[in-house]
Amino acid sequence: MQTNSYTSSSNRKRFIWIKLIIFIIILSILLHYIGNYYEDISNENQITSAYKKAWTEFYTLEPNTLDLIFIGSSHAYCTFDPEIIDAELGTSSFNFGSPLQHADSTYYVLKEVLKYHKPKIMVFELYWDMLSNEFELKQADTVISAINNKEFEREFLRNAFPLNELVKYIFKPVRFQQDVFSYWNDELKEDIEKQLKPIEEEQKNVPGVSYHRSRGFIYSNIVIPESEFHETNQFIGFDGATWDFNETQKSYIEKIVKLCEDEGITPIFVTAPIANVSMEYIKNYDILHKKIADFADELNVPYRDYNIVNKEKNLFVNENFRDDAHLNYSGVQIFMEDFIKWYKQGQY
Repeated sequence: MQTNSYTSSSNRKRFIWIKLIIFIIILSILLHYIGNYYEDISNENQITSAYKKAWTEFYTLEPNTLDLIFIGSSHAYCTFDPEIIDAELGTSSFNFGSPLQHADSTYYVLKEVLKYHKPKIMVFELYWDMLSNEFELKQADTVISAINNKEFEREFLRNAFPLNELVKYIFKPVRFQQDVFSYWNDELKEDIEKQLKPIEEEQKNVPGVSYHRSRGFIYSNIVIPESEFHETNQFIGFDGATWDFNETQKSYIEKIVKLCEDEGITPIFVTAPIANVSMEYIKNYDILHKKIADFADELNVPYRDYNIVNKEKNLFVNENFRDDAHLNYSGVQIFMEDFIKWYKQGQY
């Protein structure tokens, strides 16, 4: 009886283990397909796709032909037009801005660029919202996916990713869920709008266009919608007095400047303008500006904040912006004219 009881217990345990193994295998296969499905949706993101096109173009350039580069968040790729500045200054430039790019990503992007080119000038666009977060997975993933280099990926993951973010990155359903939810939300809104809006009205409201034109620059002739003047403006309630650097991102800015010094590159800091209406919502912007300007002084790096410049010179109107925070091409032309004049005065 004891032998039979032992055998029966052993068989039950074996059966449980077999069921568990089968469950794990099925779950792994299911998660694999879900992860790939999520990744396919992520690859349809227009801005992510545009950044991949920019890097594909970059890798076709003849080595050591770039002498001026722009780098930073979406404010960089919406603001600095290589075609305008190259025509005016006779330079060869490229824009490496990417969505939400934080200073940690900027550092590794710069290192990748320096494997192929030795620019004389690096214009680093400093947008304060990217400098107050410890880490942001989506922006890092965008950079890694666009560069598509295993050596780059390993170094970035090893040195910049917190452990919990590394786990999310490896687990694709979590890594790409932000893109998937955004995609589903856009699809749902589009279906609802088609049902609610008459076709004639839909045809009257033809939106502008936005696309990657060349050398990392995103062209847009979209004009800020009325909704972003008020109810959906992201800067409502923002107080510059509460803003401060995240120490990790601040340390990466220091590393970027040190890398530039080691490579004989002159760094320049620029803050691109946000819409006039957005600046009206922000309290104590002068306090935020002073923190960044003082840090630039400590690093001995020239700094030009176009929110301050716009306040002094009235360069832009709301119609020069594509949304509450980014210039459209009418604004880019105004910006580039002023930036080039300032750049020439510095004789960099």
